[in-house]
Amino acid sequence: MEPPFVGAITKYYQQQAPANVRAAVEAAGDRPILSDSYPYDRRMKRRDYEAQMDALQIELVRLQRWVRASGQRVCMVFEGRDAAGKGGTIARIRANQNPRHTHTVALAKPSDREMTQWYFQRYVQHLPAAGEIVLFDRSWYNRAVVERVFGFSTDAQREHFFNQVPDFENMLVEEGITLIKVWLNVGRAEQLNRMLAREADPLKQWKLSRIDVEGLAQWDSYSEAIEEMFARTHTPTAPWTVVRADDKRRARLAVIRRLLAALPYEGRNAEVVGAPDPAISGGPDIWHG
Repeated sequence: MEPPFVGAITKYYQQQAPANVRAAVEAAGDRPILSDSYPYDRRMKRRDYEAQMDALQIELVRLQRWVRASGQRVCMVFEGRDAAGKGGTIARIRANQNPRHTHTVALAKPSDREMTQWYFQRYVQHLPAAGEIVLFDRSWYNRAVVERVFGFSTDAQREHFFNQVPDFENMLVEEGITLIKVWLNVGRAEQLNRMLAREADPLKQWKLSRIDVEGLAQWDSYSEAIEEMFARTHTPTAPWTVVRADDKRRARLAVIRRLLAALPYEGRNAEVVGAPDPAISGGPDIWHG
């Protein structure tokens, strides 16, 4: 099967990637963690990961049962670098959930009609009702990052967005919705390594889009947009949780623990839940552009 975009990712790797990034990817077989700044030099051992994940799955089932019984509304927003592991993390949260009550929202490009609506309108209709957990695989923050990098919105539109989003999120919280915002981040070499793996895997090529491919060369532009987003939308009411996801296993555990810690559900096993690993999980101050 011909790789999507005619091998554009491989071409970028061979011809355009910065020399240090290319060298890190070339050494990937000897270095499980490609980022020098990541606090661990090895991925978490599978047996340790699976033991913790199995125990946390039971906690997630308890959480959903409590959300359903108490009529809580939970909205979790997943944003991050391309190939940072948003979809895989969401899949682990939903693995043993009743799909009637835990939903994933992954919206396509807005239609011509949606383009004429209030920017937040198409997201509002997917917010949780009583007893529901909604996981946004990308969200209204497209306007802050992707649309800025690729020129899909004007400066005036983004300024309007930044002026409105704190009030919008304050209203959600005041309405009683538990809002959790997570940013998954990976280093540049790790991102490219994952994209190359997707390009080579017929079962994962569907994950690639034109934006992903063209975005590889826009690393610095993305970093500028992300930095502005944190500066303008990390608020006391709706703070960002940043998770460094160079190790997918550690990242998934940290995100699940962040969700479990946000709600006072019945039957919590405090020893199992613990707290997200502070070495890889925190506020925007731990973000590395």
